[in-house]
Amino acid sequence: MTNNTQAHWDRIYETKAGNELSWFQEHPAISLDLIRATGAKPGAAIIDIGGGESRLVDALSDEGFHALTILDLSEGALAAAKARLGPRSAKMAWITADVTAWEPSETYDLWHDRAAFHFLTEAAARQAYAERVAKAVRPGGYVIIGLPVLRHDAASIGAVLGEGFELVQSRRHDHVTPAGRTRRFQFSLFRREH
Repeated sequence: MTNNTQAHWDRIYETKAGNELSWFQEHPAISLDLIRATGAKPGAAIIDIGGGESRLVDALSDEGFHALTILDLSEGALAAAKARLGPRSAKMAWITADVTAWEPSETYDLWHDRAAFHFLTEAAARQAYAERVAKAVRPGGYVIIGLPVLRHDAASIGAVLGEGFELVQSRRHDHVTPAGRTRRFQFSLFRREH
């Protein structure tokens, strides 16, 4: 992770409240639906990539999930999430890292990324991301990636992940930003083969 990139994201979270950001979503309904579609149980190890101030961790915790890890480039975003969650945050793992340089120390049943992949504009960064997915997701585990439709679709994400990841489901979603604009998102659910 470059200091400039981390500083950029920390500055964003220092100058704006989470609910002022264009990707903010009060209730992550599609992510929750896709997680439920995997059959994940409360003990499933789930990592939320770019989770920052996302409300997904709140919703998962409310549903009884307890093996939760949140990874974000911005320490400020993670600090805000911890403050919001209060004592519940102590039961979760928090990682400040660039996902493309991070070395997973454990494996997960489910990898969730609502928008971080979208910011990987270079092929080398997408390849590094795919390598981290392959290291971090257990055989039989799942990968959920959501992003604006303009940049990728299910087929292009599958091509980045490579062989061994089967597309299970793909959905489109019109996300209304806090400013009232509509952004089209596409979510893809992949299963890692055994």
